Amino acid sequence: MDHASRSTRVVCGVTLGICFSAIAASVFAQAPPYPAKPVRFLVGFAPGGGTDIMARTVAVRLADALGQQVIVENRPGANANLAAELAAKAAPDGYTVLFISVSHAVSKSLYRGLKYDLERDFTPLVAIGSVPQAVVVHPSLPVKNLKELIALAKKRPGEITYASSGSGSPEHLAAEMFSLMAGVKMIHIPYKGGSASAIDIVAGQVAVGFNTMPVALPHIQSGRMRVLATTEESRAGVLPDVPTVAEAGVPGYAAATWYGAMLPTGTPREIVQRLNADINKVLLLTEVRERLLSLGAVTLGGTPESFGKLIATDIAKFARVVKAANMQVE
Repeated sequence: MDHASRSTRVVCGVTLGICFSAIAASVFAQAPPYPAKPVRFLVGFAPGGGTDIMARTVAVRLADALGQQVIVENRPGANANLAAELAAKAAPDGYTVLFISVSHAVSKSLYRGLKYDLERDFTPLVAIGSVPQAVVVHPSLPVKNLKELIALAKKRPGEITYASSGSGSPEHLAAEMFSLMAGVKMIHIPYKGGSASAIDIVAGQVAVGFNTMPVALPHIQSGRMRVLATTEESRAGVLPDVPTVAEAGVPGYAAATWYGAMLPTGTPREIVQRLNADINKVLLLTEVRERLLSLGAVTLGGTPESFGKLIATDIAKFARVVKAANMQVE
C-alpha cells in the first residue's frame, strides 16, 4: 500500500470518527432535559377524597418547581387498584406518578388476582403526609360518644351501617379493627371515595362513618356530622377536644392513613432523585404545611428508601388484620 492510500485511510478514519462523534453529540443535544412535558399524577379515588386533596395540594407547587404542568387525573375504581394497574403499565420515564395511600398496602393481602404488585412494579418516591380518621355519625343517631355507639351496636348487632371509601380502604380497615376490638358487628357500605361516603352520611343514608380528616372536617364544623373520636394514638391538632378511640373506650386502638407517591419500576434513578428532592421542598413550604395542617394532616417527606420501609411494614401489619377479620375481596 502506498503512502497516499494509507493517508487516505487515516483521513477517512478520522473523518468517520468525527462524523460519529458529531452525530452522537447531536442526538444527546436534542434529548430534552426532564421534564419536557406535563407530569401526570394518577389518583385512584374520586375528586374530593383524602388522596385527591393531597395530590392537588402538591401538584400546584410542584408544577412551579418543574416548570411544567402537573395534571391530576382521577381514575377511581376497585379501591384505587384500577389506577395502580394503569400506572404499572406506564412508561418508566417520570411522567406518570401514582399517588397511593395505605389502602394499597392493604390491597396486597385483601384482593385475589391483582394485576400489579406494589413492591415489584413500583419504586417508592416519597411519603407525603399522614392523617387521622374521624369516627362520625349522623346527628339523628342517638349516641353522644363512642361508648354509647358501642352499646347501641351491641344491642342491635348487624343492624347499624357504616360507610367507607371502598372495600379494603383505610377507613374499612380502621372500622374492622374497631369492630374486632370493641366486640361489635356493623354492616359495611363501601363507596367509590371518601367524599361519596360522606355525602350519604350527611344525608342520613348511612349511620356511621370512618372518614379521613380532610373529608370529615368541613361536615363536622358545619354540624352535619357528629364526631365521636379520632383514630390515631394522639389527638388531632384540628380537633383537640375530641378523644381518640383508645381514650373513648377501646384501649390500644390506633389507625392512621398515610399518603405517598410511587413511580413505575425502571424509572431512571436521576429522575427519582429529582422528583423526590422537589416534592420534599414543596412539603417544606409554609402554605403547603398550613394547608395540610388545616385538614388535620401532618407532612412526612423523606427518602424513597424510608417510604419503602413504611410500605413494607404496613403490608405485613394489615395482612394480619385481614386474616383476623376474615376479609377477602375478589
